Amino acid sequence: MKQSPQDIRAVIYDLDGVLVDSLEANVAYYNRLLQHFGMGPVRAEHLEIIQTRTSREVIEHLFPDAALAAAARTYEKQLDNEGIIPLIRLEPHVRQILVALRRRYRTAIATNRGKSLPLVLAHHRLESLFDLTVSSAQVQSPKPHPGYLQIILTTFDLAPHQALYVGDADVDAQLAATVGVPFVAYKNPQLPALAHIDDHRQIFALLPPGSL
Repeated sequence: MKQSPQDIRAVIYDLDGVLVDSLEANVAYYNRLLQHFGMGPVRAEHLEIIQTRTSREVIEHLFPDAALAAAARTYEKQLDNEGIIPLIRLEPHVRQILVALRRRYRTAIATNRGKSLPLVLAHHRLESLFDLTVSSAQVQSPKPHPGYLQIILTTFDLAPHQALYVGDADVDAQLAATVGVPFVAYKNPQLPALAHIDDHRQIFALLPPGSL
């Protein structure tokens, strides 16, 4: 079905790298884990993984030995986020855009982040700006598994073409394509997308004039 701005009823966001800049926080968190097992810090080639994948996937990548990975997963369950969450910063204009969108559209999050999602939203006082959040804890498999967007579409009673999904990674683009939801790439011009934006205010151009 051809996409029309008039069809849009919901805007769905990834979290890390889209709504928040969490790179410093994620590096600090996994450095803490690596240090506990006497390993060196996160390297440059790890950065995309720790930003886009679930904690289980990250641990399996950082700890290739199966037994060590299992031990790291067990220890990771005990880790708290003391000193980590404050390192996560909102991307520019996020609150302004969410407030404006909610005058007419449903809003949601589909993220590979797990147990810390409520903490991040609470820290930035964003809880009231989303109708629904779906994390890795609520689906059978990580992105690009379609469960994330399927839950949101079912809850909102929408067809795929009635939503936009804003993400920054290949797994986001794959997820959107699998479900048939139009994809908007944030700060990543290499991804296949309906549109590419590097400022959240540009989402307005994809919606009907005067709708916000």
